[in-house]
Amino acid sequence: MAVETTSNALERAEALASSSPEEAMELLHALVRKDIDGDEEGVKVKEQAILKLGALLAKSKRADDLAGLIRFIRPFLSKVSKAKAAKLVRNLVDLFLDMNAATGNEVELCQECITWAKDEKRTFLRQNLESRLVSLYVSGERYQDALQLGSVLLRELKKLDDKMLLLEVQLLESKAYFQLSNPTRSRAALTSARTTASGIYCPPKLQASLDLQSGVLHAHELDFKTSYSYFYEAFEGYDSVDDTRSVSALKYMLLCKILLKTPEDVQQIVTGKISIKYAGPSVDCMLSVATACRNRSLSELKECLARFEHELGEDDIIKSHLGRLYDQLLEQNLLRIIEPFSRVQVSHVADLIELDLHIVERKLSQMILDKTFHGILDQGSGVLEVYEEPEANQTYDTALDTVHSMGRVLDGLYNKAKKLS
Repeated sequence: MAVETTSNALERAEALASSSPEEAMELLHALVRKDIDGDEEGVKVKEQAILKLGALLAKSKRADDLAGLIRFIRPFLSKVSKAKAAKLVRNLVDLFLDMNAATGNEVELCQECITWAKDEKRTFLRQNLESRLVSLYVSGERYQDALQLGSVLLRELKKLDDKMLLLEVQLLESKAYFQLSNPTRSRAALTSARTTASGIYCPPKLQASLDLQSGVLHAHELDFKTSYSYFYEAFEGYDSVDDTRSVSALKYMLLCKILLKTPEDVQQIVTGKISIKYAGPSVDCMLSVATACRNRSLSELKECLARFEHELGEDDIIKSHLGRLYDQLLEQNLLRIIEPFSRVQVSHVADLIELDLHIVERKLSQMILDKTFHGILDQGSGVLEVYEEPEANQTYDTALDTVHSMGRVLDGLYNKAKKLS
């Protein structure tokens, strides 16, 4: 009779989940707190109640209650098989971390669960939780901790041949190395991840993450055409599973078009069928950047960076590439201003471009050193002297060509003389 009551309570909680979630959670809390004395059916019902309660708490964004549930059920896990216990803990931890509640206790909770898994000698669960901890370290910018734990975990996973988990850790390792400004090792880790992925079924979300990281690395190498292709694949992958990272992939796609000097394509992409549902500030900021680049207007770009500081400034990848784009526009505008002059006051150039004098001086010095144009900067009098482009001296090139031609003639004469002798 008790089992029937428990089953009925679970069914009633499931029925109330959509209409009255608070009442459903009270019923499920009662089921989870109830002691089960080795009753197989009762254990099964309690497992389902734990998962249902976890899902409702995650949906209600009650992170602290969900963390409490994970800690509360540990004594119960000794009554179920290792596989079922691992599934319960893994599902609840995934629900907790996927909420992105930013409670500050994510790392601590994950470490607690890892310690418990070690004490219970549950190796596969521990490895799964450690991979999630590596992910937390990467998202929390603790890259050295991520690499340290990841390297130990990778050695274990290669021995066990758990390719799915191995792939996830290799991808996280690639992200950590990239953030530490080590693109060579980041690319090596990503190549290993792609090799691993080629031998297994890769879920759409994980495949999209691989494509996104590939696009980031190609963009770092200034190969924006290839990176656009990868970002497009990532966008489609995230869009197919309704992942919020699809917006970031779309922004990177638009950024690539801008950096390829085809800002007119941005409007076409944004109004396309697949991306029109993402209309909002995240897309508007890239449209504004594209407009500024099309007009070659430095002031418009500065205004755009100030207006969309949140959307453009918080993403390190977009921020770094927009910094390079700003420098390119600044150079183009300076070259256009100084073109009519052979001698001009630097303060006049600064007034025309509407920038501080010391910024203009520093940029002009850099452009002279990079041989963007020929001239000297007289800082004593605050004057820029611009020289004509010097004609290339062809004497040395002609002399080298003559020597090479003479060498070929002498080789030919030597071969003929050798045949005659």
